Amino acid sequence: MSPNSATERAALIVNTRSRTGERTFFQALDRLQELGVPLGVTYAIRDPARLPETVREVLADGSDYRFLILGGGDGSVSSVVDFLAHHDTLLGLLPLGTANDFARTLGIPQDIEGACKTIAEGKLVDIDLGLAGDNYYVNVASVGLGVEATRALSPWLKRSTGPLAYPMAAIKAFLKHEPFSARLTFPDGDHEPVEYDRLLQVAVGNGRFYGGGMIVASESGIDDKTLDIYAIDLGRHRNLIGAARYLKSGDFIKTEGVHHFRTSQVRLETDPELPVNIDGEVVTRTPQDFSVANNALHVLVPQESDAARHDNGR
Repeated sequence: MSPNSATERAALIVNTRSRTGERTFFQALDRLQELGVPLGVTYAIRDPARLPETVREVLADGSDYRFLILGGGDGSVSSVVDFLAHHDTLLGLLPLGTANDFARTLGIPQDIEGACKTIAEGKLVDIDLGLAGDNYYVNVASVGLGVEATRALSPWLKRSTGPLAYPMAAIKAFLKHEPFSARLTFPDGDHEPVEYDRLLQVAVGNGRFYGGGMIVASESGIDDKTLDIYAIDLGRHRNLIGAARYLKSGDFIKTEGVHHFRTSQVRLETDPELPVNIDGEVVTRTPQDFSVANNALHVLVPQESDAARHDNGR
């Protein structure tokens, strides 16, 4: 199900400050029209802070638009997902960011031609979202190294090095990292409470990819109704190097000093209290409750994608 198979028009909103947004906006606009996607309003947003208010206006009660095509990176998606969650809106994505982990999770091509064809010819799926308190997210929430890496991830670094910006920022963050302790409790009773000292990071993943293509866990997915949680000890350097070797595959969760849990709810407390990085933005702090919002977002993916399925009638 896609916009050109319906009578409704699509609203196109593009973050032109994303890594490739400026030079691809008009290319995408032309290609979508050539593919028969019925476009209505189009917005080229130069200030990313205006993305949420623009999406909110488009989705306001009584709006003609129930198809939204969003051009941007993971940060763009995360900044507007609160308005899309549990809304009768079909999202088409033009991945224009540095990492594009959300698109990678769903199998959406990262070239404009492939992404436009997905919007015109793709299928509808329903995906889970993570919740950190009242804040929805698509990829991963973390405390510790992830927050510090985000602070080291400058716009200049992303523009100049592309996906390499993420490991470079992680190295800078590691050199400044202060260990912390954490307590994890599981409201569903599927795991016993645990406490850890001297941690490097705790992450709560909803999707499959984060940080420019690293896998949250080897069996993680965005339509499995569970969160993947891992806590990494700040142990000996050789153990950390061993875990880092397996970040791309997600098998690092099996290495020494990495603690992994799968659940639908978890409460995270830390000492000291720490900021929480949600999809690249620091928006809350510990202590924090995390949970899964099942089938919360409707997205267009390629016909051949097996990342998720359509469970709800529309």
